[in-house]
Amino acid sequence: MTSAAVIELSVVVPVKNEAENILPLLDEIHGALQGKVEFEVVYVDDGSDDATPQALTQAADIHPRLRIVRHRQSCGQSQAVATGVRHAAGHLIATLDGDGQNDPADLPAMLERWRFAPDAVRPRLMVTGWRAARRDNSIRRLSSKVANGVRSRLLRDGIPDSGSGIKLLPRDLFLDLPRFDHMHRFMAALVIRAGGTVETVKVNHRPRERGTSKYGVWNRLWVGIVDLLGVMWLMRRSRNPVVE
Repeated sequence: MTSAAVIELSVVVPVKNEAENILPLLDEIHGALQGKVEFEVVYVDDGSDDATPQALTQAADIHPRLRIVRHRQSCGQSQAVATGVRHAAGHLIATLDGDGQNDPADLPAMLERWRFAPDAVRPRLMVTGWRAARRDNSIRRLSSKVANGVRSRLLRDGIPDSGSGIKLLPRDLFLDLPRFDHMHRFMAALVIRAGGTVETVKVNHRPRERGTSKYGVWNRLWVGIVDLLGVMWLMRRSRNPVVE
């Protein structure tokens, strides 16, 4: 990538204590996107206290497209994503979880889905992944199925999988969305609230091979209920005027 290149896509990856996953995932991102789009990768270290900062610094020597932003203290995944978007240079944003369970090989198909959408739709279009074949344990799959069913019924966002970390949308659209803890789980509803459109693409979901999960079933459940009520309130108060 030359200094004169115009970056179209910024891949934003929030991480906390994912030192072992940094380089393998970066290698995959570059392998998936090289030659298909002018891109950068923005890693946001959300206050890691392991070797993640050192792993990112070493990875930057190998991958010059990598940009690193660090939170002095942990602020949560949603804020880490928002920080990455604010620092991104591309007019398109792709998000990936930093644990390696999202497959970067799915990004080109999502990019093509966005590119071939009608001109009037693209500025407000989000393409989100659908993990049709989850690679989690049975308890997590069941809790996710129940949560997705309740969310879809109450918010009427029309998507089967709100928790997928792999998404693609215009940077300006993301910046129009309200931001709060765990907002990344409700982005489809928030995009619709903002007058946008959401399309789903079936994506690969992989078992975690390195590191440990930051979430359990119960902390997802109770926080999700509170956030769901808040998003319902936002949806009912939304207005999208047609300006003449």
